Amino acid sequence: MTYLAGSPEDFLAVRHLTLRGTQAEIGHALGVETKERSNWSPPPVDPIVAKARRTWFARNWPQYAERTAGFAEAYGLPSDAAVSFDNASALPAGSGCSALWTGSELGRNYDFFTLSWTQLGAVMAGAEPVDDGTVPMASRPYVLTTIPDDGIASTSLSMSTVDGAMEGVNEAGLVVALLMADLEAATPLDHDPGPQAGLSVPQVCRYLLDTCETVDEAKEALMLAKQYSHGAPCHYIVADASGRGFVYERGAHDIEYFVEVGDGPLCVTNHLLHRHPDLEALPEDTPETMLTYQRLRTLTKEAGAGPRDALDAVSVAIEPGAPWRTLWRSVLDPAARTMSTRFYLGDGENGTARHSPELTFGISR
Repeated sequence: MTYLAGSPEDFLAVRHLTLRGTQAEIGHALGVETKERSNWSPPPVDPIVAKARRTWFARNWPQYAERTAGFAEAYGLPSDAAVSFDNASALPAGSGCSALWTGSELGRNYDFFTLSWTQLGAVMAGAEPVDDGTVPMASRPYVLTTIPDDGIASTSLSMSTVDGAMEGVNEAGLVVALLMADLEAATPLDHDPGPQAGLSVPQVCRYLLDTCETVDEAKEALMLAKQYSHGAPCHYIVADASGRGFVYERGAHDIEYFVEVGDGPLCVTNHLLHRHPDLEALPEDTPETMLTYQRLRTLTKEAGAGPRDALDAVSVAIEPGAPWRTLWRSVLDPAARTMSTRFYLGDGENGTARHSPELTFGISR
């Protein structure tokens, strides 16, 4: 483990783990990392839910099931313990993000809160956030390069947990990223029902990277997957080395949509594309939409300049006191099997942001 960008004195301190071995050995190493670096412990779940989860993972995502067994061992627990080894939390309402697929590269801005979990809770309750001494919830991201003996290798980027991913690339050239799907409809639940059988929001990306090599395989895997969002549904942009790409969305009554374009870039922000297919007929933004419609128009217009320039054109403006920033900008290249990311380190002078150099991560056996 190394800090590859920033430090505890900066806003982001980005950690990089490269893990090789069996899936169980990789899971054990992740368990050791979590146990040594945080006070997190596996929360208990209903035994029937725990059994259903184990069965679902074993049938549909055996790589994760094997990693979970190693993770449990690191905590001194049996693999069939009635606890959850994953972080079931979904993204809080209000986060943004922008992404585009150019036909050869997938680019994305990760726009998120600069608050701690308790501060976010205060804001969502209409109170003034108070510095409680805890670090912001997105300030310790992981870059995870996993090279299993018995599966697909990948490099992914996670906001804070080690079982999911916000984006990533695998050795077959599949690239994927998640974004909030419907800002206006996202609402926090009255109570947290806990983990369910199937995939949480950030686990979807990791599931695709572990099990799929092409967009067709990814489509089938998504249709077969049981998913839950806990009030903050996301959509996913997926592409591969053939040049094909799509955005996957779930609409009313859980109807699934695969949005594709024949020519030109495929751009996505934080509204459902299948509801607003005509760029010229997008609604006007409101305070609740966080400029999702404006960002989509700008992203589409600027796409010809390349993903970096297009994403910089829609990055979050630096406003003193505003509780969100563009925390990183990634460009994923399926042909080269690389992820190149520039990280936000803090606010600079004259309304600018301080960034790390763009760092490129590959997948090498």
